[in-house]
Amino acid sequence: MNRIPSWLTIRRAAAGDAEALARMMSDPQVAAGLLQLPYQTEAMWRQRIVDGHDPARQELLLVAERDGQLVGNGGLRPASVAVRRQHAAGLGLAVAGSHQGQGVGTALMAALCDYADHWTAWSRIELTVFTDNHTAIRLYERFGFVREGVHRGYALRGGRYSDVFSMARLHPSPPRPDCLPVEEPGP
Repeated sequence: MNRIPSWLTIRRAAAGDAEALARMMSDPQVAAGLLQLPYQTEAMWRQRIVDGHDPARQELLLVAERDGQLVGNGGLRPASVAVRRQHAAGLGLAVAGSHQGQGVGTALMAALCDYADHWTAWSRIELTVFTDNHTAIRLYERFGFVREGVHRGYALRGGRYSDVFSMARLHPSPPRPDCLPVEEPGP
């Protein structure tokens, strides 16, 4: 099922998106729901985008555009460099305040999950979300994420320590090598 509205374009971030990303991510309406710091700069985003294009980093940063305007972004990155955690990726997502509730988050999630499920060896996607961000929690649950725990006083937000849910999604149909014999049903 295609979850990308016809008015929306999802594509990999390019260096030219740095200014728009810095502006969107510094918007108080957006920043309040994220675990990132405000006052991000164009230079910071440009470096992040350039670094993310290095194949050795195994990162993906997507942007959502509407009529040439950046209205959201989402990314996947390895959760750890530890050998025993290479099956896991961390997910981050942000939607411009003016476009929240219009399907941008759903389109980005569909693209990110498709990438993880069909193009990588990641079988687990992890994220944290503020416990009062009910809209994001519902979105994540629609894509198969489940709450695994609560981190009390996890992050400063507006001068107060706030709780987050730890959520994860396991690959719904883990791949198997084509060379393995297919089990025949019993008698």
